[in-house]
Amino acid sequence: MRKKRVLLFSEGFGTGHTKAAYALSVGLRQQSSDLQTRVLELGAFLHPTLAPFIFSAYRKAITSRSKLYGLVYKHQYNRSLNRFVQLVLHRLFYSQTAELIEQLKPDMIVCTHPFPNTVVSRLKRSGLSVPLCTVITDYDLHGTWISTEVNKYLVSTPEVKRKLISHGIPETRIEVTGIPVHPNFRKRHDREQICRQFGLKNMPTVLIMAGGWGLFQNAELLYHMASWRDHIQLIFCLGDNEKVRAQLAENPIFRHPHIHLLGYTREVDKLMDVADLLITKPGGMTCTEGMAKGLPMLFYSPILGPEEKNCQYFTALGLGERIESAETIDRRFKQLLHQRSQRDGGKDESRQKLAYDPTSCCRAILRMLSEPVESASG
Repeated sequence: MRKKRVLLFSEGFGTGHTKAAYALSVGLRQQSSDLQTRVLELGAFLHPTLAPFIFSAYRKAITSRSKLYGLVYKHQYNRSLNRFVQLVLHRLFYSQTAELIEQLKPDMIVCTHPFPNTVVSRLKRSGLSVPLCTVITDYDLHGTWISTEVNKYLVSTPEVKRKLISHGIPETRIEVTGIPVHPNFRKRHDREQICRQFGLKNMPTVLIMAGGWGLFQNAELLYHMASWRDHIQLIFCLGDNEKVRAQLAENPIFRHPHIHLLGYTREVDKLMDVADLLITKPGGMTCTEGMAKGLPMLFYSPILGPEEKNCQYFTALGLGERIESAETIDRRFKQLLHQRSQRDGGKDESRQKLAYDPTSCCRAILRMLSEPVESASG
């Protein structure tokens, strides 16, 4: 018997959207052996030459024109994609996406980014009958996610559900599941083994997600963290930013046995298990991974718009705090030195506070595959 096929579309604007798609892909196959899944970043797949230039321009806009980006985000907050963007998507994607879907013949399409969601929604208006499930990967709702052609929305919080309803999406087509994380973030790894693997010491440890999207615009903050190197072990995850990694490695301040400069790694879940504190930009995916691990968080340089909303959400719940100055770092690092023995209990408490179930998204999609899907009207 033919296995059911789930096609997951994302885009490469940041890493969170695609990480959510892969988390679903792995989780779905773990829960059902009767599924085939495939993840595609639609823009990069259909236009591999053009896509890197678009993503690079977006990244520069975020880092160097953040206030302008925030104003545009706010202006479009309650609106769908404007006509110009829809025209660009039409020219670049619609016909090729239709051909791709016809070739792969999925039983369901899942979108974790607004752009492919818009593309597939338009195809559904033109007659595509494949059910569309959209996973909103932030803790707020922006108008670009909204489409009446979506058969099911999977959202992070009841507040996002309420906002969708206010935009005319029927309540029956919305389910609060939380944001999906990779199954590895649901495991508890052996701390001693991880320390041996990465050459770490058994001491207060801070994990800093610093892929180059903001932290290195604030060198003063970076150097202030490093000033604690005699007392706090610092793990810098620098992603694919090899240039910055090389610069830091040559700096005497960062050449210390308690400072570890890592490039791209697929083992962040393990590093979170040895960390006592996570310092990160408040992207929806990284915050959810930290929450799944029950890891206290500090947030730096939130992007005006989605990351600001994520920061407010986790701060209000007491699961994180925004870095306002070097004093925030000093206060929290001092707490680590005095309270590290309570680390595991703190993680369990964080899990219980939200009753977070990382499998909810996968179970919702499996139900959609096994039950009649509510039709979506344009």
